Amino acid sequence: MEIIIISFLAVTVMAIVLGCINLLNREKLTIAARLEEYTHEIEKIYLPPELDLSLKDRVFKPIMQYFMGLSSKVVSKDKKAAYARKLMAAGYPLGLTPESFVLFKYSVLLVTILLGILSTDPWLFVGLIMVGLLMPSWLLKASERKRKEEILKSLPDILDLLSVSVEAGLGFDGALLKVTEKYKGPLTDEFGKALQELNMGKMRREALRDMAKRVDVDDVTNFLSSIIQADQLGVSITNVLRLQSKQVRANRRMRAEEKSQKAPIKILLPLLLCIFPTILIVLLGPAIIQLVDTL
Repeated sequence: MEIIIISFLAVTVMAIVLGCINLLNREKLTIAARLEEYTHEIEKIYLPPELDLSLKDRVFKPIMQYFMGLSSKVVSKDKKAAYARKLMAAGYPLGLTPESFVLFKYSVLLVTILLGILSTDPWLFVGLIMVGLLMPSWLLKASERKRKEEILKSLPDILDLLSVSVEAGLGFDGALLKVTEKYKGPLTDEFGKALQELNMGKMRREALRDMAKRVDVDDVTNFLSSIIQADQLGVSITNVLRLQSKQVRANRRMRAEEKSQKAPIKILLPLLLCIFPTILIVLLGPAIIQLVDTL
């Protein structure tokens, strides 16, 4: 009990002493705090704005802009327009623009040339140059093909949801909004862009035609053309959506049958080059060995 009382008294005395020190030095502490705040504000005011930027914005971004400006001067307008169409069909992978794609293409070519020089092998040097010339365009085509396959794969289900939404009483714009909320993919992204254009005051047929140009898929183009005609002629959109959904599924079934019919022809070359020689070696090898021993 005595220890508790002594401890309580010690804490009380310490608190009283600290309170007296704080009262005596309050003015000095207030002045020091104000001076520190003032000097901190001065440092903020006179801090160079370049130091607030990241290394990417201060160093790499100006360099990239400089080389992109050079690439835009080197490439003709027709070539840039062709790259712009290909990038738009591929969905602008990695956020590439025509200028940045040209810069990427020449950068890959330069790297492959340097690797070929270091290899000191003429055949490898030629092969690396061919890779540097063809790889960027091949990657762009592969990205475009993958995007179109995803669009074709998701189109029937999206049309079904559009048809159900319109039959439930939603307008076509509301059905598109419902689709963008329920599905995620390249086709719904394009529908979202079309909705943004509609909200900005663009006419529906113009927004849908621009979407058809961006997507560049036959089934989507036919569907959007049917919607535009139905809108112009006053035809029920519900019937158009139902018919288009059936047509798209029929087209997908036909494409699957076409691929299945092409499969034997594609398998023929690997059979001739890889499988048949090994079978001949296994079957005729012992006979040839016995024939050599006999002779």
